[in-house]
Amino acid sequence: MMPSSSSSSSTFDSHSRWSWDVFLSFRGKDTRRNFIDHLYSALIRCNIKTFRDNEGLRKGEEISQELLQAIEESRIAVVVFSKNYVDSKWCLEELVKIMSCKEEREQKVIPIFYHVDPSEVRNQREIYKEAFTRHEENADEEKREKIRKWKTAMREAGKLAGYDVKVDSYESETIQDIIKEICGTIPMVLDVNENIVGMDSRL
Repeated sequence: MMPSSSSSSSTFDSHSRWSWDVFLSFRGKDTRRNFIDHLYSALIRCNIKTFRDNEGLRKGEEISQELLQAIEESRIAVVVFSKNYVDSKWCLEELVKIMSCKEEREQKVIPIFYHVDPSEVRNQREIYKEAFTRHEENADEEKREKIRKWKTAMREAGKLAGYDVKVDSYESETIQDIIKEICGTIPMVLDVNENIVGMDSRL
């Protein structure tokens, strides 16, 4: 995810230690063209500087440095757990980094349980258990240690307060609630194009 043609952002710069307001962690095949696209558009309309990756950065065996840096420099991480999230080692590596930043950098983490039960994530049951079983097949000790970190990060993230998006949910309502929470977390800036007055400037 790079702040150029391979990623997108809102139109203003942050004047704080954060380069990004929000980092979106998600499995593209599940949510890129539906929920994530709608959430990202809503964030941008609110002038929330948002990092959304490009598929081109998800190559090779290791998570890219661009992704790690973007996570470190984000004030908030929104993690969208979906059915195939746990199948992706890149998503799992993102999650480990996000939970590390939560502890070390006081990054706010907002989990979204998209068509999965929060207990499946928290306790790694059903499809999440099956996915970890596949990861563990023929794993050497180094890989097993990495899997233990993935499981710990997922367990801790699953305990956090978040949003449960069921199959029959009105996604637009959930997105509005997410936007309200994020807007309540970050200092906003004056959008001169909208002639909004009385808003705090970003520090």
